[in-house]
Amino acid sequence: MPTMKGYIFIGLNVVRALSIIALLLLFASSIVTMVHDVQAVNAFITAGKVDPNIRTVDTNATDPDCITADTDYVEGSTVPNQPAGAFWAVLNRLLIIFQVIVLIMSEVGWPAAFFNRFFPILGDNFGLGALGVIQCLLGAAVLSHHVDEFTLVSAFFLFSLGCVNILLGLIFRESVKWRRSPTSWREQDLDTIGHKSGKGGILPTSQVPRPLVMSSGKNAAWEKEQEAYGGGADASRSGSLSSQKGGMGFGRQGEKAALARGYTISRPVEALPTYIPKPISSKRASSSSSVGDSETAV
Repeated sequence: MPTMKGYIFIGLNVVRALSIIALLLLFASSIVTMVHDVQAVNAFITAGKVDPNIRTVDTNATDPDCITADTDYVEGSTVPNQPAGAFWAVLNRLLIIFQVIVLIMSEVGWPAAFFNRFFPILGDNFGLGALGVIQCLLGAAVLSHHVDEFTLVSAFFLFSLGCVNILLGLIFRESVKWRRSPTSWREQDLDTIGHKSGKGGILPTSQVPRPLVMSSGKNAAWEKEQEAYGGGADASRSGSLSSQKGGMGFGRQGEKAALARGYTISRPVEALPTYIPKPISSKRASSSSSVGDSETAV
C-alpha cells in the first residue's frame, strides 16, 4: 500500500496533468478565437468599403447582413471598434499563447536550468503559487471578453486550476515540486540540515532477494580449505556459504584462507605525523657521541 507521501505524490501529479491539459485547451482556443477575429475584421473592412456607416452582423455568411448603427466591438469578434483595435486584439492573443507555452514548459520541467536562471519563480526552488497566479490572470483575461463556449470552458477550467495551484503553493511551499518529481521516489528523505535520514522514498519499493547458486566444485574446494585451516567442523555443521564465511571471522584463520585463495593484504607503512617531535633519546645519543669524539680529539 502506498504511504501518505505516495498519495501526495500521486495527487500532485494529477493536478499537474490537469494543469497541462487546461493550458493546451487555452492554447487551442486562443488560436481559434484569433482566427475568428481576423475573419470578422476582414468582413468588417469589406463591408465598410461599400458604406462607411455599415457594420457587419453575421461574419460567417457569404452575404452578411449589415446595420447602420455604430458598435463598440466588431460584430462576431473580440476586436474593439477603435484605432488599431485589430492589432491589439491579435497581439493580446499572441501574448496569451506565448505565456501558455512558457507555463507548459514549466509544468513539464524542461529546461530546468533555463527557468532557474531566467525565470526563478517558475523554477525548482519556488512553489506553485506564482504559477497559479499567472494561470488565474490568463483565465480572467479571456473570461473578460465575450467568447465562444469552447474558449469559455477552457478559460474557466484554467482559472479553477490556478486557484488549486495557489492553495497547493501555500500548503507545501517550495518543496511541492520536489514532492511531485517523477524521480523523487528513488531518493531518500532529507532532514532539515540536508543529511539523509533512514526513511524510505515516496513510493513503496520492494526488492526480491536473488537466489545464491554455487557449483559443486567451488563448494568442495571451499570445504577443503576450511578443513585445512581448522574450519572444517563449522562447515560440516552448516551447509550454507554464509556460515562457512562467518566461521573464519577476521582473525588469523581468515587471513590464511585469503592468502590461500590468492588474496594479499597490504600493511600500511608506519609513519609518524608531522606534528609529533622527534624522540629525545636520539638527541641525547647524538650529543653524547659528539662529546666523546671531542674528548678523543683532545
